[in-house]
Amino acid sequence: MNDLTFLRLRKKHQDLAEYKQCIVIRSDLNLSKGKIAVQASHAAILAYDRSPRFIRSRWMKSGQKKVVLGVKSLEELFSLKEMAEKLGIPCAVVVDAGLTEVPPGTVTALGLGPERAELLDRVTGKLKLL
Repeated sequence: MNDLTFLRLRKKHQDLAEYKQCIVIRSDLNLSKGKIAVQASHAAILAYDRSPRFIRSRWMKSGQKKVVLGVKSLEELFSLKEMAEKLGIPCAVVVDAGLTEVPPGTVTALGLGPERAELLDRVTGKLKLL
């Protein structure tokens, strides 16, 4: 196989890859449904802005899959963030302004990706849907 054939096959494989975005919410805060929706939105936008343009484009073309997952503590959220950063996954931590349900500076959510689903699953694969 020559180099050009290899590059074409690699590009075709990347185009067929599944992409998604993971939003992780702290369940220990007992946020209202509305607050969860707002924090998830913040996480989605912040993480999206940190993702490379070509990944965003592939994700957009593949249906913009998102999953919302829960963690039981701040420590668990930061552990996921650390794993994601080691894998080069774009991520963003949401820190609440404290105007409604939680004190100012409370970390409420983590946005991961968009990125290849197989890569995100290495970080979030054991989490339960919120």
